[in-house]
Amino acid sequence: MAFSLTWLPQVLLDAGLKVAEQPGWKTRGHGDMATVKGVICHHTVGSKNGNMPSLGVVTNGRPDLPGPLAQLCLGRDGTYFVVAAGRCFHAGPGNWQGVTAGNSSFIGIEAENTGRTTGPLADPWPAVQLDAYRRGAAAILKKIRANAIMCCGHKEYALPMGRKPDPTLDMADFRQQVSAIMAGTAPNPSVIPGTDAEGRPTLRRGATGELVKEVQRKIGIAASGVFDALMEAAVRKFQRDHDLVPDGIVGPRSWATLAAM
Repeated sequence: MAFSLTWLPQVLLDAGLKVAEQPGWKTRGHGDMATVKGVICHHTVGSKNGNMPSLGVVTNGRPDLPGPLAQLCLGRDGTYFVVAAGRCFHAGPGNWQGVTAGNSSFIGIEAENTGRTTGPLADPWPAVQLDAYRRGAAAILKKIRANAIMCCGHKEYALPMGRKPDPTLDMADFRQQVSAIMAGTAPNPSVIPGTDAEGRPTLRRGATGELVKEVQRKIGIAASGVFDALMEAAVRKFQRDHDLVPDGIVGPRSWATLAAM
């Protein structure tokens, strides 16, 4: 049976963000959530290389802590990977604005970052990732009818103070940006172009026609000419296999890869 956070992908998509739903996410979790009060922001302390190398750990857990470890992962390219619709083990002991039941009251976002600000593993936050981080948090807070103060860093929530250092962001500034997005005073996000340099249109679920058939033949599924849920899943697999963002949308980068086949 699906858990209660099945609204997550649509809320993020409606905010203009890239979303990749992971297999089994609707029924993944340590039981269901209570009333969602806010968002806790994290960084993964993962590899410096790759878009979302920590996805497997967040999904499946570690030897000392079973997964899922957060509902959402945020790749370096700004893609949200939806991991779980239920409760996740991301918060631990803590308190934010009087809320102490972190795992059942807050949605966790694990953003890919080494957590280092100096040395060979220093990992500056890409602008596209930071923008998606803020916009995703804002979209969730609007959905649950909370204001920006209910977005906190793990380092702010965790007790005793100093137990957690993540994320390596100025959270007061982060909340100010989130508040501006919620108020409609922040710039609009960038979107996937409608066509590529060759004039090929971006295709997504609901599209029909000969170009859809062309993509279907190239990715090895029946050429029905209808971009349905089965095709979207096949496109995601193709994208994962070719180190593309697995968003299930055939945009300029996917078209370029398909054209080279």
